[in-house]
Amino acid sequence: MDKEDKVVPPVVVEEIAAVDGGRRARRTNSRETNRRSSEDPNRQREQSEWEEKIIQVRRVTKVVKGGKKLSFRAVVAVGNGKGQVGIGVGKASEVISAIQKGVVDARKSLIKVPLVGSTIPHQIIGTQGSSRIMLKPAAKGTGVIAGGAARAILELAGVGDVLSKSLGSRAPLNVARATVDGLRNLRTFEEAARLRGISIKQMLA
Repeated sequence: MDKEDKVVPPVVVEEIAAVDGGRRARRTNSRETNRRSSEDPNRQREQSEWEEKIIQVRRVTKVVKGGKKLSFRAVVAVGNGKGQVGIGVGKASEVISAIQKGVVDARKSLIKVPLVGSTIPHQIIGTQGSSRIMLKPAAKGTGVIAGGAARAILELAGVGDVLSKSLGSRAPLNVARATVDGLRNLRTFEEAARLRGISIKQMLA
């Protein structure tokens, strides 16, 4: 009888295991929380400034010796809304991997966009292949009058008021690159005056 009294019922064993497991889980969670809190807040703030937009995801094929190899191509734009924007292309056998490669490629090709308030300084036409896009300054409150890939690039660059018109091919990748080409060639009044070797008053006179 004494031996039977010392035997722990299986229900009690399960309760002890549950309590012990809960303690271990709470201990693990506290460690993870301490580790997250010890991370650099400036790094988190820097990562949150950048925004990513997927412009296009296509399934592409490559003819190889054994037949056709399927993969995905992702066109991704990255910007901080403060005058910096870039575009990248990534290819992989999975969509997520292609998007990640596109983001890395876009961060390598960032450009600085000169802004005058919330619009661009002057009219310009960007070209890429057979795609051409015209960008014109707009009054405050107009908004981004653009569509598709051009709208994504302009919004990520921080342009709030602009007029645009696609004049050539409407392929999303070429339109996006044409938009980036136009933004890259923009010049402020100070830069134009310095290149000409005159003052701003003489240039505007």
